[in-house]
Amino acid sequence: MFFWTSLVAPGIRVAFTDRGAGNLAPHVGGNPDAAVRSRHALEVELGIGPDSLHFMNQTHSTVLAEAGTGTGTRTVPDADALLSLTGTDTLAVLVADCVPVVLVGSTARNEPMTAVIHAGRKGVEGNIAGRTVGAMRRRGAESISAWIGPSVCGQCYEVPEAMREEVAGTVPLTHGTTRWGTPALNLPAGVRGQLETLAVSVQDLGADGNPCTLENERLFSHRAVGQGRPAGRLAGLVWPDA
Repeated sequence: MFFWTSLVAPGIRVAFTDRGAGNLAPHVGGNPDAAVRSRHALEVELGIGPDSLHFMNQTHSTVLAEAGTGTGTRTVPDADALLSLTGTDTLAVLVADCVPVVLVGSTARNEPMTAVIHAGRKGVEGNIAGRTVGAMRRRGAESISAWIGPSVCGQCYEVPEAMREEVAGTVPLTHGTTRWGTPALNLPAGVRGQLETLAVSVQDLGADGNPCTLENERLFSHRAVGQGRPAGRLAGLVWPDA
């Protein structure tokens, strides 16, 4: 079910799912009921109540939302970063090649603050990671750590040369070349650089397997669907773990 999971701070756990957790996106794969069942099974595994997962309608924007805001706690915001000011919400970001990022911060009173980020090409170019870190700090977070989850790697994400030059012109660390010698974007490197520039401590996931979604068949990949892999989305998660 989990590609990687760890208790990263007192009472706070971070995880990234794999295909064993099932497809978690009802709008993908043609079987929304199965995706809903997978979400409920994940909630049981996390030890949280039914319908406790906070998701976003991800649109490749640089918009940040707060969990539980809007007309009700079940509101699903149109956003690509989601923040829990108290660290008591279970946050989820869905990806299948884009970069999932989890942030865990602490205030001067040692109170937690958490966030998840969907960083695709447009998000990296617009520095959604840096925007989210800035929002957390304005709300009192001091030390912040980050976990970058599975995504398509810089040697597999082939793009037109003009696109590579455009994105790398804004985020130089994204400039890449595929294993077969064509232009590529290295989005994980770009995100890491944006975080480290802001003195965020980026943590290593360790040697739990290849984190490239295209190369690792344990993971969902939009690009691998044409090669016969099932369509689906994996999740980056952060939640209070008693």
